[in-house]
Amino acid sequence: MKFICLIFFLSLSIMASAQSNFKATQIKFERVEKAYEEKWETLKKFLKADGFGHNFSMLINAYKAESKLEIWLKKDAEKKYRLFRTYDFCAHSGTLGPKVIEGDKQTPEGFYHINVFNPMSSFHLSLGINYPNNVDLTRTGKNRKTGGEIYIHGNCVTVGCIPLTDEKIKEVYVLAVEAKNNGQDKIPVNIFPFKMTDGNMKKYVAQFPTQAAFWINLQPGYLAFEKNRNLADIKEVGGKYLIR
Repeated sequence: MKFICLIFFLSLSIMASAQSNFKATQIKFERVEKAYEEKWETLKKFLKADGFGHNFSMLINAYKAESKLEIWLKKDAEKKYRLFRTYDFCAHSGTLGPKVIEGDKQTPEGFYHINVFNPMSSFHLSLGINYPNNVDLTRTGKNRKTGGEIYIHGNCVTVGCIPLTDEKIKEVYVLAVEAKNNGQDKIPVNIFPFKMTDGNMKKYVAQFPTQAAFWINLQPGYLAFEKNRNLADIKEVGGKYLIR
């Protein structure tokens, strides 16, 4: 029993060490090092002024119609996220509506998280999201390719990703590194077709009626965050999002 407990606590120690070394590993890459040199001191001042300090969690909301990417942060002791920064998309691809199949140039819509930090991206720096999820796979169907490699990145070009300028991705990347280094394993990335108010739902469903059922499924996640300033309990069940 003592041996099992020792192994358990040793595993926890190794995991904690690996997490805390994430920043040290990332900053060895030239572009990340330069991003920290150029952006971190200023970001730290704003983080301190806004009451976040260094230990924070991060959530990203993106809105395709408004071309906005929001960075929400919260301190470890806080229950609610607060808006820290808003960035503009600098290019677009496709139309409103989710990504369905490889090559459709659509930006996904749904609930994701960051699963890749790429410090040597062809698009300066990039943060990958875990598209396709189970809802996406169900939508695409069998014997068809969903496509993949969806990123938030720099270089201001896109065929389905979320593009920012190089200067902006430096800030987003640094903030994401800090959040992960603080122990946040999954940074949520919620991609909405638009700010899903009832008024906007009526407006855009009239323009894209085939998306009505999917957007009605997405809207409770948007409304829950607007109300609680925290991520709802979201599961992927039977090709749909179950939101509580």
